[in-house]
Amino acid sequence: MLGGVDASFVSQTFSAKGAEWASSRQRPAAAGGSANAAERDPEVQRKIEQFKARDAEVRAHEAAHVAAGGNLVQGGASFTYVTGPDGKRYASGGEVSIDVSKGRDARETLSKADQIRRAALAPADPSPQDYQVAAQAARMALEASAELATQAREKANAGDGRASSSSALAAYRDAADAFSGFVGGLISARA
Repeated sequence: MLGGVDASFVSQTFSAKGAEWASSRQRPAAAGGSANAAERDPEVQRKIEQFKARDAEVRAHEAAHVAAGGNLVQGGASFTYVTGPDGKRYASGGEVSIDVSKGRDARETLSKADQIRRAALAPADPSPQDYQVAAQAARMALEASAELATQAREKANAGDGRASSSSALAAYRDAADAFSGFVGGLISARA
């Protein structure tokens, strides 16, 4: 189980902050006036520029997720649109679905967790949902590291002599190094 959901095939969604932004800024064009007259109004022009800026911000945010998510991204970005006072549609929010299922083994799971974390924290201004996905990836990495440590302990208990003890110690160190690298990447991503 991963986050309370069967992890055999799970996807998580990164979402840009958008719905509340759009509803706070969307107003219909002035009643009774022509579209051209409304577009010449400085207040309407200011609103249109806000919609354009938000559209660019949302698209850049989702593009960062897609670029960092690589082969884990499922289907690219999708957007929520609002209609501006000029009648054009502007992206006000977006999301990218990503595969957060476990890998075939603990090492692959650890690698996937790192890529999920990088994808979640890739935008310049991660959303609360993005931080939740990064935390889920950290839990996934912790579980994979624990599995690697268990495998190392079982390997040490299965054999006797110095050779198996030293190989178990090396496996423990590998697991610790892998998890430390993951946590270090998580910390430095936001520093």
